Amino acid sequence: MAQPSPPKDPRVKAIELLARREHSARELRRKLEQRGIGEDRAAAAVEELARDGWQNDARYAETRVRGRIQQGYGPVRIAAELRTAGVSSDDIRQALDDAEADWYALAAAVHAKHFGARPRTSAERARHYRYLQGRGFDGGQIEAALKGDSSGD
Repeated sequence: MAQPSPPKDPRVKAIELLARREHSARELRRKLEQRGIGEDRAAAAVEELARDGWQNDARYAETRVRGRIQQGYGPVRIAAELRTAGVSSDDIRQALDDAEADWYALAAAVHAKHFGARPRTSAERARHYRYLQGRGFDGGQIEAALKGDSSGD
């Protein structure tokens, strides 16, 4: 019967994960722990990588914001995902500001792509509203999109 191999060096495993994509510190610790690396060793490895510049929550937030905008998600949903990943409020706010996204235009584009036309009935309007809300747009952005206004005025 084959002996299970000892867990890899946590730093090496973490670098392998970071080579694929950016991770928040919380995500990286969790993934290391899932791979059999103890909580203390995982935390120490992530701290070391952050100190050396391999892992950076602000960089992760910036990357995640850009990707989610391209996928048609709004600021409310993006911020919630980043909070869940353990990114600080300051890093979230900075990443959203740096993206310089036109959230009204994005909400209008997402609405047009998904529905094609403005809602005709109150039931359709409610369905369109819920869809955009689920995509992470706020009430003002949704109202503008439902009116066909991409400027937010």
